[in-house]
Amino acid sequence: MTWTDLQTALAGEGYVASEDMAVALHLALSLERPLLLEGAAGVGKTEVARVLAAVRETTLIRLQCYEGLDASQAIYEWNYQRQLLAIRTAAEAGEVGRKVEDRIFSRSYLLERPLLQAITQEVRPVLLIDEIDRADEEFEAFLLEILADYQITVPELGTITATTKPIVILTSNGTRDLSDALRRRCLFAYVDYPDRETELAILNARCADIEQRLAEQVIGFVQALRKEELEKVPGIAETLDFAAALMGLGIADLTSDPAALQATLATLLKTQSDKAQITTEVAQRLAGKAA
Repeated sequence: MTWTDLQTALAGEGYVASEDMAVALHLALSLERPLLLEGAAGVGKTEVARVLAAVRETTLIRLQCYEGLDASQAIYEWNYQRQLLAIRTAAEAGEVGRKVEDRIFSRSYLLERPLLQAITQEVRPVLLIDEIDRADEEFEAFLLEILADYQITVPELGTITATTKPIVILTSNGTRDLSDALRRRCLFAYVDYPDRETELAILNARCADIEQRLAEQVIGFVQALRKEELEKVPGIAETLDFAAALMGLGIADLTSDPAALQATLATLLKTQSDKAQITTEVAQRLAGKAA
């Protein structure tokens, strides 16, 4: 599959990929290298992994990163409740010693978390490591070891080597600097807010029933809104919600009902300060430019 074939396949799943994105994904697949996607929240980084899994007809395994994430939550942990129950049952049956220990520390008592799940799939999955910048540097270093060898050591079982090498997509919102070591390990693509033409194509792909005039107004309004000084700039998902809300209310023109337009801004504005800033007058000004 060439990068243009991949771009077409992504479009078939509703994701309009730029040339840079399609080439970066193609190289990540060809070279079997992790791909780091960086950009503001809401620009569609996570969606890349979801759509790629759909195109490849494979499993999407997601590891959501957060402060304090540790190995047991990301890799594996033992099912302690089942182990205790097995120990009690064995004791009642008169079983003791190494035989019981071997049984309770077998794979059947192991709870696989995303990283272990990803390397034990029969078919190469897409592993999404979402918002890696939220995890601390210690976890980042640990992740590097796994990405280097694609194997995990469980002391009670030994080393588990990848059945297939997962397709790894990492995302970052840029809340902290990532290590040079992690960046060297990965291919890189920056995901920005789409331009007007691209966002219009996304809207038409996801909302096939929308009238073209309203679609153009929606994109014009959102693109203008992003230029305002907002705490949280609306992303692509918010654009789609905004369009769906307008269609649901039967609004065919943004300038026709100021009160209804203001109500639908709940889909775009996610903080009180942003809602206070985008008054009815400001919304009408933006709608007028978009009309």
